Amino acid sequence: MNKLAPDYIRAIAPYQGGKPITELAREMGLEVNSIVKLASNENPLGISPKAEFAIQEALLDIARYPDGNSFALRDAVSKKFNVAPNQIVFGNGSNDILELAARAFLTTECETIYSQHAFAVYPLVTQATGAKGVVIPAKDYGHDLTAMLAAINAKTRIIFVANPNNPTGTLIPKDDLLAFLKQVPKHALVVLDEAYDEYLSAANKSEAIGWLNEFENLIISRTFSKAYGLAGLRVGFGLMHAEVADILNRMRQPFNVNSIAQAAAVASLADEDFVARSYAANQGGMAQLTQGFDTLRLSYIPSYANFISFKVPNAEAVNLKLLENGVIVRPIANYEMPDYLRVSIGLFSENARFLEVLSQILNSANIK
Repeated sequence: MNKLAPDYIRAIAPYQGGKPITELAREMGLEVNSIVKLASNENPLGISPKAEFAIQEALLDIARYPDGNSFALRDAVSKKFNVAPNQIVFGNGSNDILELAARAFLTTECETIYSQHAFAVYPLVTQATGAKGVVIPAKDYGHDLTAMLAAINAKTRIIFVANPNNPTGTLIPKDDLLAFLKQVPKHALVVLDEAYDEYLSAANKSEAIGWLNEFENLIISRTFSKAYGLAGLRVGFGLMHAEVADILNRMRQPFNVNSIAQAAAVASLADEDFVARSYAANQGGMAQLTQGFDTLRLSYIPSYANFISFKVPNAEAVNLKLLENGVIVRPIANYEMPDYLRVSIGLFSENARFLEVLSQILNSANIK
């Protein structure tokens, strides 16, 4: 029966998320509470207390369908980011925004452009439409904007840019990004993935939302899964020109963001103290891990997000040993980085446990 699907669909390699805690517990015979998961860039502080209260309130009306237009959330995002309500598209996570853009604007005759070592969903959504993905070799593990511009042709419809980038954590300077946008022809949409913007310092914060009036071909995707801690509820949004938003809203499912997610997201936007605490915890955790890597004499890619990729001898074996000791990180060989592992920033105790286990593994005679 699989032959009924197009060749480009059957050729897709499904996205592999971070290993769940319960799965590792079953595989290794470990207690769930003994496992530290630092694999999926989740917020170790959990969720905002305001969001938790909003979730409890929303449960009382769970028998009703959600607001298909996300009115309250639309109003909150509009005011928070100073964009018109008709410039917003909501998704089942920001991945949904990426897929909606691909489905709306790509055909088998089109091409997309994205960087080597960039988020795995970009080639997935491209391949799912039968379009051709053009991979641009990375520059210092980040985007080579000059080479990406040179790859644009008449068939180019979408250029995916992650800033900060996942899994490398690199950041494109704002001036460079603005200069890039000014050179992209209008027939090519730039999908700017800013999933980790809340983890940027004030000096590095994105200014892209202020560019929307200048660039009709710009789509900015954001998520509530990272700093806001709502990964399990799956809610994200895209900001763009109203005409582009209209096209994407024609494509999306009518109830693609559930009522609990909407309520939690509204409350999360109102809790600036929680986001500030999440940022501070991430800064401290990043310093803790980089100091640990320096002590272990391991090289790493300086990161602007809530994770860091580090180089280690025999990464596959090290990852297996970490799993055996109840520590989950992310192997990134599928990103053409077989010598690297990516670790998310956790609580102080979780980071310490990871570094302790990693040190023991590296000192073992079995790891060369």
